[in-house]
Amino acid sequence: MTPERTLVLTGASRGIGHATVKRFSAEGWRVLTCSRHPFDPRCPWPGGEENHIQIDLADPNKTIAAIETIKAKVNGRLDALVNNAGISPKGADGGRLNTLDTDLRIWGQVFHVNFFAPVILARGLQAELVAAKGSVVNVTSIAGARVHPFAGAAYATSKAALAALTREMAHDFGPLGVRVNAIAPGEVETAILSPGTDRIVETLPMRRLGQPAEVADVIWFLCSPQSSYVSGTEIEVNGGQHV
Repeated sequence: MTPERTLVLTGASRGIGHATVKRFSAEGWRVLTCSRHPFDPRCPWPGGEENHIQIDLADPNKTIAAIETIKAKVNGRLDALVNNAGISPKGADGGRLNTLDTDLRIWGQVFHVNFFAPVILARGLQAELVAAKGSVVNVTSIAGARVHPFAGAAYATSKAALAALTREMAHDFGPLGVRVNAIAPGEVETAILSPGTDRIVETLPMRRLGQPAEVADVIWFLCSPQSSYVSGTEIEVNGGQHV
């Protein structure tokens, strides 16, 4: 009998994370959600609150402490870890924070959530991932490859670092039977879109925003047997934005 497959997903409360929970739940997976927010009883998927871990990934001590909580819930095996949580602070006027005026403490907060948490969680859950011959997916960004009009410098550089980390992790985890990949979403229709995104959409070859479910489908592919020989890559999900 095939054991129930389990996913640990950070940043599950909205957008791409929310769509990913729905996609994996529909495939019969147990999904453990991690968010800085408490469980919202309006969320419709099975397992609910008992499968939710409230964790502030900006605090490295809390991230490390949460590993034991996650270990107790996955019962020795973890089929997939999706590092989706990410923060992109804005200026007081909602504008882009550049390298000249981003406070050092903001840089630290962004890198703790967007870069350090993925490696801390993957390393902390190494035994469980190895037991399941599992998969890690890091969610990077189109902003990690070139300057973006809305994404701040700390966010962009943290996502570029996460792409590099994906390659390093694929190298290190590969001999253990664990695959590590990344996806880089472009302009996806979520609640955090910045004003002016419509002007970017006009230049896209596909002339539309991406949908969270379309990104979740690529995450699903990278955690499924269909991608069994794919590791160390970053898949762009951006409607041809960089062609």
